[in-house]
Amino acid sequence: MIEKGLSEKITLDESTFDPHVNLKDDFYSFANKKWMEENPLPNDFSRFGVFDKVHEKSIAQIKELITKLSEHPDANVMGTDAQKIRDIYELGMDVDRLNKEGAAPLRPFLDKIENADLSQLEDLIAWLHTGITSTFFTTGVGPDQRNSNKYLMNIGYAGLGLGDRDYYLVDNEENRRYIAAYEKFVKTLMTLSGYDEESAQRIWNNVIEIETKFAENRKTKEMLRDPDVIFNIMTYSDFKKRYSNFNWDAYFSAFGVEKLDEINVIDPEFIDFINNFLPTLDSRKLKDLLIYDLVADCANLLSEEFEDTVFDLYGKAMNGTEEKQPRWKRIMAVPNSLFGEIVGKLYVEKYFPEENKQYMVQLVENLRKALAVHIKSLPWMSEETKRKALEKLDSLTIKIGYPDKWKDYSEINIDPSKSFFENIHAANVWFTHDNYSKINKPVDKTEWLMTPQAVNAYYNPTSNEICFPAGILQPPFFDINAEDAINYGRIGVVIGHEMTHGFDDRGRKYDKDGNLADWWTAEDSKQFNELAESLVAQFNKVEVAPGIFANGKYTLGENIADQGGLRVAMTALRMANEDNIDSNVKSEYSPEQVFYLAYANVWAENIRPESIAVRTKSDTHSLGRIRVNATLRNLDSFIDAFEINEGDAMFLPKNERIIIW
Repeated sequence: MIEKGLSEKITLDESTFDPHVNLKDDFYSFANKKWMEENPLPNDFSRFGVFDKVHEKSIAQIKELITKLSEHPDANVMGTDAQKIRDIYELGMDVDRLNKEGAAPLRPFLDKIENADLSQLEDLIAWLHTGITSTFFTTGVGPDQRNSNKYLMNIGYAGLGLGDRDYYLVDNEENRRYIAAYEKFVKTLMTLSGYDEESAQRIWNNVIEIETKFAENRKTKEMLRDPDVIFNIMTYSDFKKRYSNFNWDAYFSAFGVEKLDEINVIDPEFIDFINNFLPTLDSRKLKDLLIYDLVADCANLLSEEFEDTVFDLYGKAMNGTEEKQPRWKRIMAVPNSLFGEIVGKLYVEKYFPEENKQYMVQLVENLRKALAVHIKSLPWMSEETKRKALEKLDSLTIKIGYPDKWKDYSEINIDPSKSFFENIHAANVWFTHDNYSKINKPVDKTEWLMTPQAVNAYYNPTSNEICFPAGILQPPFFDINAEDAINYGRIGVVIGHEMTHGFDDRGRKYDKDGNLADWWTAEDSKQFNELAESLVAQFNKVEVAPGIFANGKYTLGENIADQGGLRVAMTALRMANEDNIDSNVKSEYSPEQVFYLAYANVWAENIRPESIAVRTKSDTHSLGRIRVNATLRNLDSFIDAFEINEGDAMFLPKNERIIIW
């Protein structure tokens, strides 16, 4: 059993339960209905759940850290961390200045596009890609998928204003409503930027025409989840020959990249389209798209009118949110992002005791042992593949709390005499060049992909690592003084979830060193895919709202990880307590029941109907209710713990239960 502090163990909070709901028919509502009633959806949220509540607590903690840092004597010394954070925050909070400036900070950027010589289009696009906006395509440096120790240049999609291609391609009432809201958004942004109504209409016509062509030539989001589909490595010379209508040497030179041997093309057919499409665009259409992309990506850094326009589309129209979040929250996100590890260092010093890290280290190892037990006992996997799976599990790197080495932001300068937009643009230029400077260098596997204060966790396949920032290691997800059944049902499942990502439909394609490689026997791959397709079919039947069904294919990886996390965490709990966990729970519920109720509690949420529709299209995670009810029906230990029988809505016949890990 894991050693804890000396204080009284925290037991399960049963006040969230609704005894009027039959848990055998709707486990999620039984566990969470009271919480949902007592935590109504705030006007500035499209969804509000336990995750969001913890995030709100974290944001309040970060606000205190940042505002106190701004009072530090160093805040008056240019170039210090305190000065940078204070000034960028105050620039964002200065509404009077932002409103007075209006679109003025953008004017030099707009003029540069309007006056550009398009015979040097490569230089213009490279300039926009350097911390301003992405257009036509994106480029960036990341680990080579087949040699994870070196960095590789990648080229992929530019974003669509509405996000998903189906909004442009599927003609239905809902999508027509979104397109109408998008038209209003584009035209309003253009008039705020100084264009007359006729020009704004022309820009809209060109933007929707071009973005629709982008959508027509993109792969589906389901296809893009497959690492084999999006890894298409070419020699740089072959790349330039295939896509010869663009001067790639000039483009990459703008980032200081003078030598490229290889490049990965996320979607070769899409870049074929771009290569053939660019020469067909007249200068007006091309400039209109660049102008719109610039304004749209920078609008939240300008006056309140720009911000309101963004909120009207993405907040109100698409997600049903009634109000913007308080300004301090929106602006607090800027220093928390730009200088994330400066803030993170302060955060862990105040809010993350060393004993929490030590507890987590042991907890993770318990989960690793449990997953090994599951792998060894899989009935559908051969001994050969099991051996390699165990090697991958043994090689898994664990990152807990905070990085051992903090990021250096000393080259980013914040000048209060310049606008909010100009300062953030300058910082983004630094981040862009920082990324491109990695090319032809070995991968730094100590680097964190999240800040320590993030209320989140991740698995990274190219480094075969799981990371649990300090931000998520707080109640209700983790409490060092809580009963084991609670901690294992919450943070234990999160750990198991991230571990299982290493073996989901995407993660399983990477080996122990983080390289995209097929280490499975053909028969084992067949067995896995059959189980995965059965899980897809199961989730596709879940109606999340009238006429709207879950997307089992798009959420497959998260659904596999949810299920694996639950099963592995339960095994780890039993192993840690030597199969005797009854004495470790003071609730009227059994330890197994406490475990599952604790899990259900962390997915409590209220959500707007508009957000259900949008998230079902755009989020790889299932909705909270589905992560509980649909997933738990597959687990024998859950069915047994609550004596769920045929005829109960939570019952799933044994031969229909899908178990992968």
